[in-house]
Amino acid sequence: MPYFVVVSHQGPAWVAGRPMREQEGWAEHATFMNRLLDDGFVVLGGPIAGANVHRARLIVRCGSESEVRSRLAPDPWLRAGVLRTESIEAWDVLLSKDD
Repeated sequence: MPYFVVVSHQGPAWVAGRPMREQEGWAEHATFMNRLLDDGFVVLGGPIAGANVHRARLIVRCGSESEVRSRLAPDPWLRAGVLRTESIEAWDVLLSKDD
């Protein structure tokens, strides 16, 4: 099954100067993302270190870009504008201990 790299960027509802875990709706977002991890959809995820604005990267495993979009669409942070999806790219993994 293909991998995709998803990069998200802080959205218009992101409150500058407020830590990630103190943004509105953090608990709901974290619960949603943990479910995607438990389902095997999310392989890895987290904020990109050193960015002067909040950016995060997810590595997901699914069949298509449209599936990525539909699985992420209910994320409370995306719906509220705390995050916005910057890019979704197919990733041709050549090195992995799993495959």
